[in-house]
Amino acid sequence: MSSAKGVIRVLGLCCISPLVFAADVPGSQDLPSVVRQVDAQIVDYRPAEEKERIYPMGAIRKISGQLRYEGQATARGQVTAITYELPAEHSSSAAFKSTREALQEQGAQLLFWCQARDCGESSLWANEVLGNAKLVGADGQQEFLLLRLAAPQDNSLVALYGITRGNRRAYLHVEQMDASAPLGQLLPTSATLLRELKSTGDLDFPLLGTEPDTTWLTLISRGLNLDTTLRVSLSGPNAEAWRQGLIDKGVRAARLETGTGEAKGLHLQVIR
Repeated sequence: MSSAKGVIRVLGLCCISPLVFAADVPGSQDLPSVVRQVDAQIVDYRPAEEKERIYPMGAIRKISGQLRYEGQATARGQVTAITYELPAEHSSSAAFKSTREALQEQGAQLLFWCQARDCGESSLWANEVLGNAKLVGADGQQEFLLLRLAAPQDNSLVALYGITRGNRRAYLHVEQMDASAPLGQLLPTSATLLRELKSTGDLDFPLLGTEPDTTWLTLISRGLNLDTTLRVSLSGPNAEAWRQGLIDKGVRAARLETGTGEAKGLHLQVIR
């Protein structure tokens, strides 16, 4: 009798907590470059397929039936897409942050990063860009990130989209594009540089160790001038030349200091 009661008790738990025993979508697997969040389940999986992808690099909106955004990264190659549902006690923002930090630790370069309403409409990201209605949620509960992986995988892009829906279910969508041709130069947006600087406290540009580059001076100066209260120190072999170049581009001299730390290229750090 006691064993029968035990069986009934186990069956009851199965009915109450089905997610405990939930399995990934059949045939799905994680991407080698992205570590799965604890207890996350794959609820949508689209294996590698040759296609062209256009990733917006600005807030998106729809005008006269057409998507509009400021910039974009376009490539053709093998695209793999995975959507994870996160456990109830986890938020999409925490999973997004953890995944972003892990990719950056591997040397991935941020190209575009938006949060909440700065991204535009969640429904457009979900349906028009990522093609997955599961990802529709509140505009204020979304984040999107586009990164370029470090060499020798620097012809691969990774897109992350995190959303918490109105029913409090949280999802993290991960998409990797392995381009069939060299991607060439891809530059981050100025707003992304500022967001990264404020979030992490510093910016590393290991390839900018030579004399100041006009394109990068413009990007960095525009980013810094989006928040004129921010003060930073610059380190590296040509830090003073970069500092003067940023001043010439309109950044107030009082906001910039030359640091004493060593850096392989150019390093910016927020002065607290």
